[in-house]
Amino acid sequence: MRIAFLGTPAFAVPSLDALERAGHAVLAVVAQPDRPAGRDREIREPATKAWARARRVPVLQPEKVRDGRLAAELSRLAPELLVVVAYGRILGPDLLRLAPHGAVNVHASLLPRHRGAAPVQWAIAAGDRETGVTVMQMDEGLDTGDVLLQRAAPVLPEDDADSLARRLSALGGEALVEALSLLEAGRVVPVPQDGARATLAPVLEKEHGRLDFALPAARLADRIRGFRPWPGAFTLLGGRVLKVHRAEAREGAGLAPGEARPDEAGLVVGCGEGALRLLEVQLEGKRRMLAADFLKGHPVVAGTVLGR
Repeated sequence: MRIAFLGTPAFAVPSLDALERAGHAVLAVVAQPDRPAGRDREIREPATKAWARARRVPVLQPEKVRDGRLAAELSRLAPELLVVVAYGRILGPDLLRLAPHGAVNVHASLLPRHRGAAPVQWAIAAGDRETGVTVMQMDEGLDTGDVLLQRAAPVLPEDDADSLARRLSALGGEALVEALSLLEAGRVVPVPQDGARATLAPVLEKEHGRLDFALPAARLADRIRGFRPWPGAFTLLGGRVLKVHRAEAREGAGLAPGEARPDEAGLVVGCGEGALRLLEVQLEGKRRMLAADFLKGHPVVAGTVLGR
């Protein structure tokens, strides 16, 4: 099948690899423009652009996608299908209707759960024990199109956003090729989503990482994993930001929400339900370290309250 591919980050690369292995013709790769990234803020190209350059596939990086120019350029290539994987932009009707088979999207959740920009992170943060990928026929809504194929995957207790995204990106490539095979054979049966079951996975902001100790400890432990590596989880200790890199939920320790007490393995903090043991922390301006080692240089007396 002749395909125009729209995708930007490393998550999209396994789908490109799968299309190539299956013999589909990727006519062009559309990615977001090169952006500053990392601590050094150097300008870096998207992972999909690197994939395309290595294969001499044309790359388009428009700043805007709803002014008609991108649709005109892709139309000249006469694709049979648009494939969208983590592109990061909302497509207009001109693009959605450009190809005979329309546009399909690989989304990293079992829709209609976790519609939106950050489904991997919110699946972990919500405490889901299962997630997956959905190949859907795109429409003008936010991840509201008919489902063509779904594949489930477990959320492992040790997963963070990076590890789960790696597994889902590989699964997404496999599901995409399977769905396209069914589409070409005329055997795919689109299934409308049940909007009443929809949940949202909004763009992550720094404030999402602030720990609210009124919540149950198990939920906070999930949020810490889900928001690792970004935006990260944090609280305040004596007015200074204390990043929490690793933690575990435990049974209640007779502590009020936010009240902290050191123990042999770390720093135990009371929650709305149960307690959270902080295992690896980083005080602003300092290096990341085990909580037990942190406490040697920064004693926390019983009764200290985090979050202020």
